[in-house]
Amino acid sequence: MGHDALPAYEVYALRYAAHDRPRRDNFIAGSDPHDAAMPMDYFVWAIRDGSAVWLVDTGFNADMAQRRARTFLRCPIRSLAGLGVSAADIRDVIVTHLHYDHAGNLDLLPTARIHIQEREVHYATGCQMCRPLFRAAFAVEDVVEVVKGVYADRVSFCQGDTRIAPGIEVSLVGGHTNGLQVVRVHTQRGWVVLASDASHYYENMDAQMPYPIVFHVGDMVAGWDKVRALADSPQHVVPGHDPDVLRRYPTPPGLPAGLQGEVVSLHEPPSR
Repeated sequence: MGHDALPAYEVYALRYAAHDRPRRDNFIAGSDPHDAAMPMDYFVWAIRDGSAVWLVDTGFNADMAQRRARTFLRCPIRSLAGLGVSAADIRDVIVTHLHYDHAGNLDLLPTARIHIQEREVHYATGCQMCRPLFRAAFAVEDVVEVVKGVYADRVSFCQGDTRIAPGIEVSLVGGHTNGLQVVRVHTQRGWVVLASDASHYYENMDAQMPYPIVFHVGDMVAGWDKVRALADSPQHVVPGHDPDVLRRYPTPPGLPAGLQGEVVSLHEPPSR
């Protein structure tokens, strides 16, 4: 299919939780003696073409927020109703990786097909999980939910770079986890890359300073080059947790009052 024939998808980021934290928690290699606050936002992403909807990641629930001392703002799945999307509309879920803040709530989507890197499932169920260092950001119940999906024939294993649908592609980058994938989406402004935790903040990638939760630093750094190559420009890269995303992109029209400023349109050009 030629470039001109690809769908131009709508892409939305929806914030569902937040966490106040200092800068030193977001970078490897020490901290400034005048360490400032650098809060973190938690997002899921919806890709839409008419009535067809793909959800990228599924967030976590209120119980997990309490266990992890995060500020829970709203259920990310139920809040999609503000975009006119119900759980029943979501037939496909792309899970970028299996950390607790990206792979919870799958029980709310019991019939959706899960697209995930086979390498990530191996990582989350293999010998590395014997080490607290690597398993700390996983929640075993989320991993088990995916394994149940395997036995119910509703998991599609991605082998590296994979086309999910025309104009929706995933690419294996690893680094943060062994099987982290990013999502490339064709929109009206060109190819947008949902970087997820390949770069938590714009600054991780821009300043070449890795986030400290990492399986392989070399793969994380190499992943930044791959993300840049997949996107049409640096302005087409969307990091996974940066509050600045909500400031850079416009709010779609018609949102209910509770979601004003909490959902933004990534298929529209950023303001800066």
